[in-house]
Amino acid sequence: MTSYIFHNENEMILWAKDFAKALNAPVVIALHGDLGIGKTTIARAIINELCGDTIVPSPTFTIVQEYDVTHYALRVTHYDLYRIKDKSELVEIGLMDAIANNITIIEWPEIAMDILPKNTIHIYIGEFESGRKLFLQ
Repeated sequence: MTSYIFHNENEMILWAKDFAKALNAPVVIALHGDLGIGKTTIARAIINELCGDTIVPSPTFTIVQEYDVTHYALRVTHYDLYRIKDKSELVEIGLMDAIANNITIIEWPEIAMDILPKNTIHIYIGEFESGRKLFLQ
């Protein structure tokens, strides 16, 4: 497990943009952490790096947002599973297709853990005295 400490949001954004440069589809990134810890900030930075500067709303209410990757024939799908209560809904919102074909970023992935591929990149974010700490697994 690799860990990073960020002293401010800008450091976290710069890390996420660098991280995005190494991604190839299909890949799943599962973002874990408490409410307001920075999951959407990381997702936005990844999406902006891959898709160009674009408005990236939180998918809290829409559950999923899709983006075209600049200069490539692939998509980024950004899910927020916070409001999903039943696993059967995961098929309805297209999660299985996204996982198979896209760069898929999932906030609140806990309900989907048993269907995520073994090579899912798990990012755990927590608050510590020294700053926000991110664990990459």
